[in-house]
Amino acid sequence: MNHPIRLYMSMSLDGYVAGPDDRPGQELGRDGGRLFNWLDDRNSDGPSGQVYREALATGALISGRRTFELAGRWQGDHHDGVPIFVLTHQVDDGDVPPGHARFVTDVEDCARQARAAAGDRPVMVHGAGAAQALLRARQLDEMEIHLVPVLLGEGRRLFDHLGGDHIELDLVRRLEDRDVTHLRYQVRRPGEAV
Repeated sequence: MNHPIRLYMSMSLDGYVAGPDDRPGQELGRDGGRLFNWLDDRNSDGPSGQVYREALATGALISGRRTFELAGRWQGDHHDGVPIFVLTHQVDDGDVPPGHARFVTDVEDCARQARAAAGDRPVMVHGAGAAQALLRARQLDEMEIHLVPVLLGEGRRLFDHLGGDHIELDLVRRLEDRDVTHLRYQVRRPGEAV
């Protein structure tokens, strides 16, 4: 897969991507910042630096609305001025997102626009809601999970609302680094052999 739509997500071993009570001023929830300690090594020559550089080499971003708002809308620029497609259930009149961001209400249309905008580069996905919507619509190609050796116990889970579909994954890369294992999975399409 040359130019995948790829989720990038830090996750606790028990499946949480944010601690409890994630809200403005406490965007990662209580103790959720623990999931991002690996970013201390983002400028290294090691695996975490490699994964971070790959993420910033993406050509477009799909974000869930909640993630977008909690991130202060990234002031309209997530990285390098790439287009930001915000998956949302509704758009209020007069709510114009800043900079390179735009709202999209249809999942398949969002995926199509992001792929076109990214050109020959992958599309980055941020947020549990966006990931779940893209998985349900069979539009997510890969997942880069930054698995952190902690049990948060509660908070926001990555895979809570997928419905009853059985989704097979293929592990295509595993990189170990200090305090994190970066796992890249390819999402198998329905009907592909196990």
